[in-house]
Amino acid sequence: MTVDPRTPVLVGAGTVVQRDLALDAAGLMREAAARAEVDAGAPGLVAAARLVLVPRGTWKDADPGRTVCPAAHSVLAALGVLQTTLIERACSAIAAGQVDVAVVVGGEAKWRERALGASGAPGAPADGGVPDETLTPDGMIISREEIDARLVSAVSQYALIENARRAADGQSVETHAVTIAGLWERFNQVAGTNPDAWNPEPMTASTIAEAGPSNRMLAWPYNKWHNSQWNVDQAGALIFCSASAAEAFGVPTDRWVFPSVIAWSDHMVPVSRRASIHRSPGFSLAAPLIGDVGGVDHMDLYSCFPIAVRTQALELGLPLERELTVTGGMTFAGGPLNNYVLQSMAAMAHVLRADAGSRGLVTAISGLITKQGVSVWSTSPPPDGYQAVNLSLAAAEATPVVGAAAPQPGPASIVTYTVLPEGRVVIVADAAAGGRAVAALEDGTLAASMMASEWCGRPVHLDGAGGFSPA
Repeated sequence: MTVDPRTPVLVGAGTVVQRDLALDAAGLMREAAARAEVDAGAPGLVAAARLVLVPRGTWKDADPGRTVCPAAHSVLAALGVLQTTLIERACSAIAAGQVDVAVVVGGEAKWRERALGASGAPGAPADGGVPDETLTPDGMIISREEIDARLVSAVSQYALIENARRAADGQSVETHAVTIAGLWERFNQVAGTNPDAWNPEPMTASTIAEAGPSNRMLAWPYNKWHNSQWNVDQAGALIFCSASAAEAFGVPTDRWVFPSVIAWSDHMVPVSRRASIHRSPGFSLAAPLIGDVGGVDHMDLYSCFPIAVRTQALELGLPLERELTVTGGMTFAGGPLNNYVLQSMAAMAHVLRADAGSRGLVTAISGLITKQGVSVWSTSPPPDGYQAVNLSLAAAEATPVVGAAAPQPGPASIVTYTVLPEGRVVIVADAAAGGRAVAALEDGTLAASMMASEWCGRPVHLDGAGGFSPA
């Protein structure tokens, strides 16, 4: 195999799934990195890394990357930074000749934390290190109006997007419920074949769709088993090298997985300000860079909620009937906060090695389908070389935005809505006077009606103080 010596290549992929509570999050990361090194078949790779990148989780450690790679430049990415960004930073630094070996690693020990909290046992103290560099997002993911309406949970915001998509598709409430539960049943079936899945137990569409004590409604139409499960002990690590370093360390070429293109958009628009709430131009802009999307052999679409997968499929031109995950998704394989893409990327590396010459697509989302990332991989070198493409400016130009409505009484039309467990209804509405309003009302009778039939497009009256009433 002859490639440019600066070509970035993924050589090691390691994952950890812990059930015995032995390791904290940093310990899980170190174990994942050690397993990635074994996977590469090249001792000393992790110690040789001069760049380590870690996505922030719920853990308290200030600089866990330093405990994984003590000699490396340590980068910590805050919540709101795409996990694709860390993979791209590693690959681009290698391509530019800045480093020869880089590690991207992350993990969560939320299950352990909860168990130790319940038992009263002390957790591990936070380390006192400081990363060399911290990446933070620019701008607001959630608008002031959304915060005032208490739309601060991910599930409530994704429910808004899901219901907007149902209305745009002209589906009935009943048909829509069957659609999303059926999609998740298929993801669950893939999780059943994944030895790293956190919850691989079989689950039918009817079980997923039916709310109850073990599947409580979180934000209609979503129940617990529509939702990413983040109370997990999981970690993932990826080791990247230049082609020349991989050769120098003796990494067998059958371990090499090449990135052909990594593309992303960091353009941020809060959900309620999006003119078309169910659309995501960042993904549609990425589609031409992938090439023949339908011809990609293996895929793992970011799967925090059904609408995340459905939106990506819509924008990328993919039928929902095809296989869209190699892990089983974040509900069943496990969704460690801000770290799932490292799990899916590791799984994809193993899939591609077993199917030499095939292509794999891995996607990422940050926020509320706020930022979008795609990457294409293969065991074959990219014929046009490695490409890193920032789509943020193009996405900004392609995303129509609606301003906030003035806080005054008047008629409006519901664009989308959700119902929260306490009977609180939250709507996003186009005000007749102009602009987009977010309003809420606690009314159990109205909540029941809005879950039984379609309310998108119906008229309401805004009271000018964050409330509304049916017109």
